[in-house]
Amino acid sequence: MSSRKSKSNSLIHAECLSQVQRILRERFCHQSPHSNLFGVQVQYKHLSELLKRTALHGESNSVLIIGPRGSGKTMLINHALKELMEIEEVSENVLQVHLNGLLQINDKIALKEITRQLNLENVVGDKVFGSFAENLSFLLEALKKGDRTSSCPVIFILDEFDLFAHHKNQTLLYNLFDISQSAQTPIAVIGLTCRLDILELLEKRVKSRFSHRQIHLMNSFGFPQYVKIFKEQLSLPAEFPDKLFAEKWNENVQYLSEDRSVQEVLQKHFSISKNLRSLHMLLMLTLNRVTASHPFMTAIDLMEASQLCSMDSKANIVHGLSVLEICLIIAMKHLNDIYEEEPFNFQMVYNEFQKFVQRKAHSVYNFEKPVVMKAFEHLQQLELIKPMERTSGNSQREYQLMKLLLDNTQIMNALQKYPNCPTDVRQWATSSLSWL
Repeated sequence: MSSRKSKSNSLIHAECLSQVQRILRERFCHQSPHSNLFGVQVQYKHLSELLKRTALHGESNSVLIIGPRGSGKTMLINHALKELMEIEEVSENVLQVHLNGLLQINDKIALKEITRQLNLENVVGDKVFGSFAENLSFLLEALKKGDRTSSCPVIFILDEFDLFAHHKNQTLLYNLFDISQSAQTPIAVIGLTCRLDILELLEKRVKSRFSHRQIHLMNSFGFPQYVKIFKEQLSLPAEFPDKLFAEKWNENVQYLSEDRSVQEVLQKHFSISKNLRSLHMLLMLTLNRVTASHPFMTAIDLMEASQLCSMDSKANIVHGLSVLEICLIIAMKHLNDIYEEEPFNFQMVYNEFQKFVQRKAHSVYNFEKPVVMKAFEHLQQLELIKPMERTSGNSQREYQLMKLLLDNTQIMNALQKYPNCPTDVRQWATSSLSWL
């Protein structure tokens, strides 16, 4: 009877956990407009008022949202648009156009995308326009229903705004800002960028038509707020179906946030980056460890996830190298120590390797020179070494100057974890240079 009861309990746990993982993964991966905003209330209020003035009063505006990657620029605009669209008279009238500098790489593609998003392909048809400005004004004219107050307001959101500044003559930006300055169709132009010098990229005629409104996002919250965000991101909502499980889960999250080792992990992440994306990555890796037999997160899960986050990708490549390639890297390390980080060539590395082979008198490491050259080239393909200058066709490869892209700590840490590393190779790596 008890085994049947425990089996049904584990099934209930499995169902709850699949729901938990779905809710939390959605929260971490998609910046949902339903999630909370952290530390940007002032900026949110400013943007929200500006959008309402365009949507309700037909007032044209332009603004730039500036902040580093992961600071919440997209989340801020999504929240503001969600609130705006909840107003009944706005939702039926306002149109949105989303452009991205990575996708719309020139003004012609951008114009096609604007036409598509405004559902005006049929109106444009086979018309031929004399200029870009004429085409854009025709599109906006088609949206007019009468005078300025009854025209359809359009909100343009330009992601990766700095890439639009590299378009030829900045025609798109010029025309959008020109319309926002004149008493034509009411439009709001919102640019999202991570470049602080964005205004320097704009041409004089474009800059003069821009309103110079800027909203800066700088992740200005402190560590206590960061821990609070950690709790809020992991907590289950009140409407979760299984109230008892949700209560236990939230109690466990509260206990975790007060745990000293968890706070140390969070402090380390906070010191490296306040970016919420890196926190979401940490929480995602921790969530992956939750199973039916291990239904609640522990401090150990979080510590292991933190190690995965801070793993050195270059050191991981070293783990997959052959013993010969490891020997060449150690030879380069010794050359760096002798010549104080000066560049080296293949011949110098080969001579250093030969000294090791002769000292050990090992036939195991006695490779032909072309084989060693092949291993050296493989290290270059893996980008563990790089040439100091561009290669010319007639230069001898063995005398081309190279630089090692690993430091001593990375090499020694990788050797510690290298599977079945020969003892004499490890000793050679740790040895001083007195035997030379």
